Amino acid sequence: MSMNRVKIIGASVNRWELAWQDTQFKQKFLLGAGLFATLLPVFPIFYQFIQGRNGYDQQDIVLQTLPCIDVSMPIFIITWIMGILTITRALQKPEIFLLFMYGFIVLNVVRFFTIALIPFDPPSGLIPIVDPISNHFYGESYVTKDLFFSGHTATQFLFYLCLKRKSEKAMALFGTIAMGILVLIQHVHFTIDVFCAPFFAYICYVIARRLVRYPINIWVK
Repeated sequence: MSMNRVKIIGASVNRWELAWQDTQFKQKFLLGAGLFATLLPVFPIFYQFIQGRNGYDQQDIVLQTLPCIDVSMPIFIITWIMGILTITRALQKPEIFLLFMYGFIVLNVVRFFTIALIPFDPPSGLIPIVDPISNHFYGESYVTKDLFFSGHTATQFLFYLCLKRKSEKAMALFGTIAMGILVLIQHVHFTIDVFCAPFFAYICYVIARRLVRYPINIWVK
């Protein structure tokens, strides 16, 4: 292990030790972890429920002009490269961990409401995304009606909002744009699902900031 990596790990441990000594941080961390653990078993129940209901057809001019191609591999690569990067930064800095955890929880709860209130039938020509990790949370059968808004695109933009380094934010912004294009090419989302995703992600991020109520970078030294 290189000396530089040892220093990074040591600094990360020190930040977590300082953060854990703070009662407010500890309470918010445990509450967030409890909410996330509670949310996990809800995913398959909710998504299998919405998959069995009837929705509305939608005429999407953009999708009608795009070729329908299986781009599961680049979707998978972008999702998990940016996910691993964000989780790595979150493990290094407790303030990012707390913010991202609450942002992710709020994002998924908001999606529950928007999907429940706006039932769309899936786009014509939809090709299921092959992602053995993400698909595990949807239940026994593949879900095609989790449409408004795009979770893949919104999560990428949440990465962008939570990351701090300019180079990494640029990667996340590129990932957001690329993801929006790719899910349209695979016809797993309508155009409105993709365009609205960053807007909802930003609202969820703001809500998460208010829930955390901690000045970002308070432990960065």
